[in-house]
Amino acid sequence: MSNEHKGGWASPAPAGLTALAIACFTFFAVLTGIVPPTTTPLLGCWLIGGFVVQFVVALIELKEGHVLGGNVFLFFSAFFMLTGGLEFLVKGSEVFASFGVTSEIDGWAWLVLFITLLLWTPAYLKTSTTVLGLTVLILDVAVLFVTLKDLAIVSAATGGLIAGYALGLAGIFAIYHAAAIQLNAAWNKVVLPLGGANS
Repeated sequence: MSNEHKGGWASPAPAGLTALAIACFTFFAVLTGIVPPTTTPLLGCWLIGGFVVQFVVALIELKEGHVLGGNVFLFFSAFFMLTGGLEFLVKGSEVFASFGVTSEIDGWAWLVLFITLLLWTPAYLKTSTTVLGLTVLILDVAVLFVTLKDLAIVSAATGGLIAGYALGLAGIFAIYHAAAIQLNAAWNKVVLPLGGANS
């Protein structure tokens, strides 16, 4: 229960994980074709909402000295949430198409995000709960296939399907982790186990 309040600011991690889960579930729905592409402008709105939550989480985490979590929430808020949200709004507009703007640059940005997340994953595996470590590993797979899809290394259908299902699973883990933090803190005991030293 190391994520619980210990003086100073209380942990905002459950809110950040909930925002992550919303992004994961909505991306799952879009990438797997469960919802039509016409829904992506609304996805942009949800991601911008997630940006606000994750940016606040990042600031509090950094203020409390959590270098890894604070920085991950910070770059997730900027690039997965805000940039992703704005892109979906832009791509859903007629102006985007009328100017002939294309999105090949996205794969190169996603490549940086993938490499960064992959290189930071061992720190999560060492310092976080088992559940959070598994969440990050699943996100590695998802971001890899979004990257490969956007770089046209794998087909949009294949990349989207693998990334989509990985994101759906990561979203489930994020919801569970957020609930465990809240319930374990409320009862001051392990109600939902998280595994590892921080369970």
